[in-house]
Amino acid sequence: MSQEQPKKVRSEFIYFAWRNVKLRIGVSILLAFVLFSIIGPFLAKHDPLEYVGPMGAPPSREYWFGTTTFGQDVFSQFAHGTRSTLLVGLLGGSIGTLVGILVGLIAGYRGGLVDEFLNMITNIILIIPTLAVLIIIAAYLSVRGIFMQSVFIGLTAWPWAARAIRAQTFSLRVREFVDLARMTGRSSLRIVFTEIAPNMMSYLLLVFILQFGGAVLNAATLDFIGLGPTKGTSLGLIMNNAVLWAALQLGQWWWLLPPGAAIAAIVGALYITNVGLDEIFNPKLREM
Repeated sequence: MSQEQPKKVRSEFIYFAWRNVKLRIGVSILLAFVLFSIIGPFLAKHDPLEYVGPMGAPPSREYWFGTTTFGQDVFSQFAHGTRSTLLVGLLGGSIGTLVGILVGLIAGYRGGLVDEFLNMITNIILIIPTLAVLIIIAAYLSVRGIFMQSVFIGLTAWPWAARAIRAQTFSLRVREFVDLARMTGRSSLRIVFTEIAPNMMSYLLLVFILQFGGAVLNAATLDFIGLGPTKGTSLGLIMNNAVLWAALQLGQWWWLLPPGAAIAAIVGALYITNVGLDEIFNPKLREM
């Protein structure tokens, strides 16, 4: 019976996931961008920062997304920029989720002075303007890369996740299966990560998706104001250069529109996916 239960849960999840239109749309868009981020750079004919063609040329067979004011291939920039943007979202979202999980689970399970201390740190970081901190840090770094940007975004994005996970842990730590684990002599960390965390996996997945979207938006914001990576390119940096060199005023919509639409599509797809998963995990919201 214990072996049949997980199979039943998986079958039920697949059934409702396939019937959920929001989830199908969101996941399809995300998979399309992930696939493009893998294949796109190999399809690009030129280096994204190389001056290769006529200046300000519209989309054509040779230059699929046209060229910039300086003759750079916009498609090459878009392909490499999509990969960079998704990578920042993945790394930054993972770091923010991981720190939030650790702080939330430990604070919620231990309680007492440990909870008060971790909650105090969480509240302090929570009231600090995240974007302002990121701008200050990025402005003082002479060399900025995707990895460092992801770390800074992740380390400033975890407090809200920690508070939400802490609240969930409070409700789970008084359950019978946790009391039974204590009676068997298991350590606190083992109980937290083998008993409580697995019962929150659906919630933790939703947290990661939101962290992913937040990291993409924060990275795009930093890039757009000129505080992105000093080497390489990203969707936000493409928009920054397009605005800086008056692409709209010159009628070069192909320079500004694709990266802006891609960021909106990625974040929108993450939100739709999150809503769809919430409807699946919550029986009250399921579409029968």
